Amino acid sequence: MVTVLCGVGLYASLFMLRKARQAERGSLAEPSVVQSPRARLFGGLSNALVGAVYYTALAVVVWLPLTRPEALTLLAIVAFAAGTSVLLAYSLLFVTRQACAYCWTSHTVNWSLVFLVGLHVELR
Repeated sequence: MVTVLCGVGLYASLFMLRKARQAERGSLAEPSVVQSPRARLFGGLSNALVGAVYYTALAVVVWLPLTRPEALTLLAIVAFAAGTSVLLAYSLLFVTRQACAYCWTSHTVNWSLVFLVGLHVELR
């Protein structure tokens, strides 16, 4: 299930990354959250790019044999992503006030991954 959710998150990230590239070229037909300062939280990198790398890496790492400390580190990373989604969801609702189905998809995926990776770690 983690791999499936990573696939959904990756799709949403790649879609938003395409929009971010269009925004950089000035070819977006409508306003978008990718034009917001909150669309680049990590060192000026697009959140969508960070998400694409994150979902790809998580889909691979979850299949590797991990020691308990490695599994807990993975859970901390996933929890950080979910926390970032809380911040971005707040921004969507109260700051940007723009609709973004792909953003909400990613947020839901991130919140679900905390639960699923938590189960994965607990089973170790």
